[in-house]
Amino acid sequence: MAKAKNPGKRPQMGSKLQTAPAGQTIAVEATEPKKKTSPAQFFSQVRAEGRKIVWPSRKETWITSVMVFIMVLIASIFFWVVDTGLGFAFRYIIALGS
Repeated sequence: MAKAKNPGKRPQMGSKLQTAPAGQTIAVEATEPKKKTSPAQFFSQVRAEGRKIVWPSRKETWITSVMVFIMVLIASIFFWVVDTGLGFAFRYIIALGS
């Protein structure tokens, strides 16, 4: 893994990183504002990005849906068991006081 050149500091987009000896001040030029995109060019870019999407197949969607259902079932059983156990323990502790 490559070591970061400036750990803990992130350079701003569009600006150049400048260093100076301690105690000196450096003036950094303001970056130029970004060029505006026309609506036609924007929608063209949106369509180009839309063509890059890889949709899951019917089989992948089915398998993922079944896995979600199984995880929900396991979580609901777990929380039901924990809730029942805590309810029993609470009733037991309250019964000790009466």
